[in-house]
Amino acid sequence: MAKEKGKPRGLGRGLSALMADVNPEPVSTETQAPRNAEILVPIEKVKANPDQPRRQFLQEDLDDLTASIKEKGVLQPLIVRPKHGGYEIVAGERRWRAAQAAQLHEVPVLIRDYSDLEMMEVAIIENIQRADLNAMEEALSYKQLMEKFGHTQEKMAEALGKSRSYIANLVRLLHLPDDVQQLVHERQLSAGHARALITTDNASDLAKKIVKGGLSVRATEALVKKSASGDKPVAVRKTKTSEEKDADTRALEDDLSAALRMKVSIDHKPGGEAGSITIAYGNLDQLDDLCNMLSR
Repeated sequence: MAKEKGKPRGLGRGLSALMADVNPEPVSTETQAPRNAEILVPIEKVKANPDQPRRQFLQEDLDDLTASIKEKGVLQPLIVRPKHGGYEIVAGERRWRAAQAAQLHEVPVLIRDYSDLEMMEVAIIENIQRADLNAMEEALSYKQLMEKFGHTQEKMAEALGKSRSYIANLVRLLHLPDDVQQLVHERQLSAGHARALITTDNASDLAKKIVKGGLSVRATEALVKKSASGDKPVAVRKTKTSEEKDADTRALEDDLSAALRMKVSIDHKPGGEAGSITIAYGNLDQLDDLCNMLSR
């Protein structure tokens, strides 16, 4: 089973350093230019990232950005890395597409020597910073940062300027049924509606009622409470699910899962200090990794 394994990346260059590339500050003419300062390159030498985390680009948004670029140019440079004699986009594909539509011949870029993992990391971070992400897209981005790169909720909260509870509550939305998640993707349900549905066993049925009735978040919370009070007490006790765990327990599960890169479940006995932790491995290599970590 023994084989060469790379050391965990931890935070790599650090989320804060990567964030600085996603949101670069203007460079003062009185100060020395930073590493790989902004330059102009022919737009035909820039290619899209085939592994771009975001696949959908709304035409209306692109049209608005194209009009803005025609009038003012590309105000924020694209982040690219050298690839096959040209450049591959790390962040800024929307600007590149709009610049093409505006028939620009050159675009401003910041050239970075990113590895494949760092490239994916920056692309995810840029998506998180976008104001038009829906709650599910944002939750999936946080999950990717935790699972692929081992980032903890605390580190993400610090670097992204958000609270840990905000991140934890969003990630919890990924436990909802697929049809409910799709309604959030389509913006028929808000993040507030979705959070209210997390603790119920019939989220799909309630979601349909919420959409059909155009219920507010407060009305949704009342509907969920009413639905729960109508359940049989015995059935609730017998069918306790992971959705009943409090936010702190779920957050701890997510942190441990990110650190171990395996699914972790915590069963904490109500009213006591005892409990159990279950770690699920997907293959023998992961079991070998786990044994090595525990033996250390």
